[in-house]
Amino acid sequence: MIRDEKAPPLVLENFIPYRLNKAAEAVSQRFARLYREQYGLTRPEWRTLATLGQFGTATATVIGTHSSMHKTKVSRAVLALEKRRWLRRKRDGSDRRIENLELTSAGRKAYAELAKVAHQFETELLAHLGKRGESGLIAGLAALERLHDSR
Repeated sequence: MIRDEKAPPLVLENFIPYRLNKAAEAVSQRFARLYREQYGLTRPEWRTLATLGQFGTATATVIGTHSSMHKTKVSRAVLALEKRRWLRRKRDGSDRRIENLELTSAGRKAYAELAKVAHQFETELLAHLGKRGESGLIAGLAALERLHDSR
């Protein structure tokens, strides 16, 4: 591709999609340290635990869609949580091909503890922005999500 000499170069560090991705990854990595250090969880395991904690029961397909994870990552996370005895599988009563996943009492306890950590992490993160920054971030994210959802 030949670059138009009249067009300014793209400065990656100023390109909004790049900046959003970089910021999201930095925040995600910072939070990942907490659940990895406290519970030895991977990102897919955390997302699976959080999705089941939020919804109570879900299929692996629902977890993948909700958490934007590929089915193999969900499958590995389900196996890891099952080995910890934090998750159990139940065959669907109307369709035996479907497995509904739910947290065990130990899984619900871990989820409750980690949800507190997540809320505290989010509160501290937003405090760095101030009230106006927090409002702007929430409004901006909502606008971008609406744009994405409308396509």
